[in-house]
Amino acid sequence: MKSKPRAKANPFSPEIIMTRGKPSAVIIPLDEYRDMLARLEDADDMKVLKSLRKKPLRFRSLDAFLKETAGRV
Repeated sequence: MKSKPRAKANPFSPEIIMTRGKPSAVIIPLDEYRDMLARLEDADDMKVLKSLRKKPLRFRSLDAFLKETAGRV
């Protein structure tokens, strides 16, 4: 059984995959996918940074740090 040739998709637009008449997946260009991952990572980093900023800062001397981490660094 021969399949029909598919029309070439625009390389800059997403292609929606349908399963049983409903959208089930999207094919996007690799560069766009990488950009999306970078934005998600940035958003996650900002969320962590905001939570860290709510905690009080704790400073210690270099000597105190070296004593606490002796043998681990």
